[in-house]
Amino acid sequence: MPSREGAPAELVNRISEREALIGFLRAVREGTGRALVLSGDAGLGKTALLDDMAARAHGFRVLRVSGMQSEMELAFAGLHQLCSPMLERVAVLPKPQQLALRTAFGLAEGPPPARFMVGMAVLSLLADVSRERPLLCVADDLHWLDRASAQALGFVARRLGADPVGMVFGARTPTDEVAGVPELRLAGLADQHAHELLATALTGPLDMRVRDQIVAETRGNPLALLELPRTMSREELAVGFGFPGTAPLSGRIEKSFAQQLDALPGDTRLLICLASAEPSGDAKLIWRAAGRLGISHVVARPATESGLADFGHRISFRHPLLRRAAYRSATAEQRRAVHRALAESTDPITDPDRRAWHRAQSTDGPDEDAAADLERSASRAQARGGPNAAAAFLEQAAALTVDPARRSDRLLAAAHANLQAGSYDRVLQLLAIVRAEPLTELQSARADLLRGNVAFTSGLGNDAPPLLLKAARQLEPLDLDLARETYLKAWMAAMFAGDLAIGGSLADVSRAARRLPVSAHPDEAELVLDALAQVIVEGPVVAAPVLRRAVSAIVEASLTPDEVLRWGWFAHAAAIGSWDFANWRFLLDRELKVLRTMGAFDLLPIVLITLGCVTTWSGEFAASTAMFAEAETICEVTGAPAAAFGPAMLACLRGDEEKAVPLLRSMIAETQVTGQGASVTYANWVAAVLYNGLGHYHKALAAAVESSESSSDLFIALWALPELVEAATRTGDAGAAEAALARLAESTTAGGTDVGLGLEARSRALLSVGDVAERHYLEAVDRLGRTSLRPELGRAHLLYGEWLRRDNRRVEARHHLKTAHEMFTDLGMRAFAERARRELLATGERVRHSAADSESTLTAQETLIVRLASGGLTNPEIGAQLFLSARTVEWHLRKVYGKLGITSRRQLATVLDRNGDLPDR
Repeated sequence: MPSREGAPAELVNRISEREALIGFLRAVREGTGRALVLSGDAGLGKTALLDDMAARAHGFRVLRVSGMQSEMELAFAGLHQLCSPMLERVAVLPKPQQLALRTAFGLAEGPPPARFMVGMAVLSLLADVSRERPLLCVADDLHWLDRASAQALGFVARRLGADPVGMVFGARTPTDEVAGVPELRLAGLADQHAHELLATALTGPLDMRVRDQIVAETRGNPLALLELPRTMSREELAVGFGFPGTAPLSGRIEKSFAQQLDALPGDTRLLICLASAEPSGDAKLIWRAAGRLGISHVVARPATESGLADFGHRISFRHPLLRRAAYRSATAEQRRAVHRALAESTDPITDPDRRAWHRAQSTDGPDEDAAADLERSASRAQARGGPNAAAAFLEQAAALTVDPARRSDRLLAAAHANLQAGSYDRVLQLLAIVRAEPLTELQSARADLLRGNVAFTSGLGNDAPPLLLKAARQLEPLDLDLARETYLKAWMAAMFAGDLAIGGSLADVSRAARRLPVSAHPDEAELVLDALAQVIVEGPVVAAPVLRRAVSAIVEASLTPDEVLRWGWFAHAAAIGSWDFANWRFLLDRELKVLRTMGAFDLLPIVLITLGCVTTWSGEFAASTAMFAEAETICEVTGAPAAAFGPAMLACLRGDEEKAVPLLRSMIAETQVTGQGASVTYANWVAAVLYNGLGHYHKALAAAVESSESSSDLFIALWALPELVEAATRTGDAGAAEAALARLAESTTAGGTDVGLGLEARSRALLSVGDVAERHYLEAVDRLGRTSLRPELGRAHLLYGEWLRRDNRRVEARHHLKTAHEMFTDLGMRAFAERARRELLATGERVRHSAADSESTLTAQETLIVRLASGGLTNPEIGAQLFLSARTVEWHLRKVYGKLGITSRRQLATVLDRNGDLPDR
């Protein structure tokens, strides 16, 4: 039988493509992991080229998978097909990866695996197999692969490094799942080669004008050149092709296949339809189903003799379009009959999902039993981490449901599954359908909650707060616990939206939440919601005891991993609201550990960036740089946008105006798209820090005023107040400074922590004179010295030293200015260090310019690997954290050894100490 995407003769004319694929194999054989998408329209020869490539992969182990259109809803079906020959080696993987892969394949029970943990498991498995000999993975018909499998394989393709693993995808058009993978696109054959191929399909001579017309209309498509002449009469070949040139080529090829099928006997056509409806090609299953339809083995002979299908150990078709034509050319009644036979022939124990799907296709109307089967399949798909599959099962179940209330429940469940899968447009489409149904109050509230979640999850947009607020109000009399949870989410959405919120402001949400009934024994969620709402409605002084109680309850509670993630961000808000930076960092550390264990890579960048900002504020620039590099690595893998919050703060504290300003501008510009007003507030706060360091006080004042004036921000606007006080006193605007201090003191006094009170004392000193000012400076140095915020302590010494110099107390001034200069130099805060140096010169002290930081020759990723390796992590552990194979980690370390002039892992700690201020590229 000829190859399904062109005769072997066609390959002779694909010289450049074949050479490119041979070069690909050569690079993999030499130890370079590579991936490629071979793309082009149906019939251009993708599969023929892939077959040829696999045949040339001498010395390789070759694994193959082909997408099946009717298996697109079965989660991880394609990945299982690819990995099944290697499953005996799963035991060598780290335990979390083992569990993720086994759960995805239904071989073990466990929590739904994170999709990137599944991808990491496959990467590790392929890397392990490739240790024996190079490995070639071929995934054909990517556009028909189930999405869970496509996501996992795309993840692997982007992470191939020093392992001899090659991945090649065949696809009509590259899908989002393989974005970033290099593409080799096929075009139609050149006229000369098209003429040669057409000649192999003809049984007699052909007029040259007709030949040229056929070649032109097929656009050199090999499959069309081979298949379409089969169904053309002698007259059609004599006078011309006979089809309008504007008709889709794939449709014309499918029509040609349908005509070839029409020439077969009726029982053979029904057998062909049966085989087309079961994509596994399982001959035993198909013949069992054929027996139920009264079809014998003998009727397969005409299909085999015509070359349309092969009824061997595995039943296959000459081309996917032929399979599609076989299915579509049957009547609706015939299709239902073959699906019914397949459902009855499929084992309900070993393959319940396939049986449920066939059973659903066999119905000609509502069927509650079939719908219930699909609903159970959806639950299994969710447990395996396949929300796309679960959504498809639930949508089909809803279509078969008679009872309106149950149909609405299933549609809402399908919408929720699509939300989990990130298919936000589909969620809204399903909600539009639900809106036309008669809904209960609870169903209506659930629909509004889903709309709000779409707005919030898809980009923290400014339309999320009013939608979530509406849903929370509806839920109050129906499900109080869910209402509280929704109020919390609405509160967070309103905080992110800030002044850009379209209705549902922080005040609106807080007032509504304060009206909720109070429980006798409130849980963590109720405590946090009450505390955050009180801050807005009644002010920080009244709310302070409740905030502290909420933070203590969350910190001291023995929470499950799910609870840590569920309440994490709200607990952060309570800690920040009371200036409790120690517990905020504890909560972030705990959350990061849970996320690493669970493999929740979609949330990891957010926590890494937030913890990195706290770490930056503590002056641990090397550690925070590593966190930002890791977050960027994860975002690159997941396709999520990399936030500039961390790098912008780092650049501003370092005083690097050239790097900081573009980052700040991009953050402010993005708010026009995301609706996150908090980004503007944040950007102006760190800009004020930058300009105070540089001594550009008018710029610092403008930025601090802009940040502090946000009426909907609970945290960042307050952090900007010390910057405003310093800039305003330096520019002579005492009124602005005094007003800012009053606002700051109300919050810091209520919080009662050394961080808040230390910043307040430092700010108050700037507005005081004589002994009062000195008392406040000493209090600031003392309190901030008991915290982890070394940059703020250094600034307290700097301001005190500046004040002492202006009071002509030069000897005392030198002590504090030297302390500040040394701290800033050690931390890498170049602008503040230069400001301290100038003050020291004014006291008569001789001070050299701070030496420019020597730029490490390591890349950000190499730096991160050095930190992890020096911390005692093994290569597999580093690889699991950075989405790399152990061999790729070792390859990076060898490069690092060469750059740093060392020879062993034991020397890394010394190098890290010597190059503590690592690059933040």
